[in-house]
Amino acid sequence: MSGQPGVVVTGVSGRMGQMLVREITAHDGLRLSGAVERAGHPWVGSDLGTCMGGAALGVVVTDDALEAFASAQAVIDFTTPAATVGFSELAAQARAVHVIGTTGLSDDDLAKIRAASHHAVVVRAGNMSLGVNLLTLLTKKVAAALGDDWDIEIVETHHNRKVDAPSGTALMLGEAAAEGRGVELAAVSDRGRDGITGARKAGDIGFSAIRGGDVVGEHDVIFATAGERIVLRHLAGDRSLFARGALRAAIWGQDQEPGEYDMLDVLGLSGD
Repeated sequence: MSGQPGVVVTGVSGRMGQMLVREITAHDGLRLSGAVERAGHPWVGSDLGTCMGGAALGVVVTDDALEAFASAQAVIDFTTPAATVGFSELAAQARAVHVIGTTGLSDDDLAKIRAASHHAVVVRAGNMSLGVNLLTLLTKKVAAALGDDWDIEIVETHHNRKVDAPSGTALMLGEAAAEGRGVELAAVSDRGRDGITGARKAGDIGFSAIRGGDVVGEHDVIFATAGERIVLRHLAGDRSLFARGALRAAIWGQDQEPGEYDMLDVLGLSGD
């Protein structure tokens, strides 16, 4: 398409929302066309730039998502599962690319988002960084290469304000490991150990979640067997890398047919 695609940021007062605004306003190929917050939020009705403590941007924060989406080509959404499901329906009506970084989505939420993707492009990923998506590919390949005598454990660390566990990235890595082994993650996932749990079940994929301080995100995939371990690791030190990935997805989605995609598609790695 010609010109700069207009992008709406939802949950614009949050840390990721504000990071996305800064990245979009500095980007040569995108323009900020709207900003959405929940009804009753103190930013609603005010200029976004002023709310963020800077110069006016000429974009007024609104609680009317449909109106904001109607004139946009993309919506970037790092909010909550309930909000994201609602936004997916509205983005589909507007035929806007819906880039979803929200985590903690239930199977029912995912089914509703999938339905919306019949009418518009949806790019959804538990993590939008290049490094994590390469880690996902490596996890799948290593899991496929090793036998069931290798235990798989996924350990993730995040800041103390994160509300869901395991993280969306950890689950994405777990899915990759399960796919490499040719099993369903739901059938082999071990997410909680407390007390006398008995020996680890062969073939399970274990998850551990650590919360503390201001850690942006750390993920280890541990493959362990008698006498040796393989550890694949990704460390995120700056939240802007997730924002940059989301912007890349918003641009990529402009040329795609309606459907549900992930960051491997965006990065051209889905066939690897």
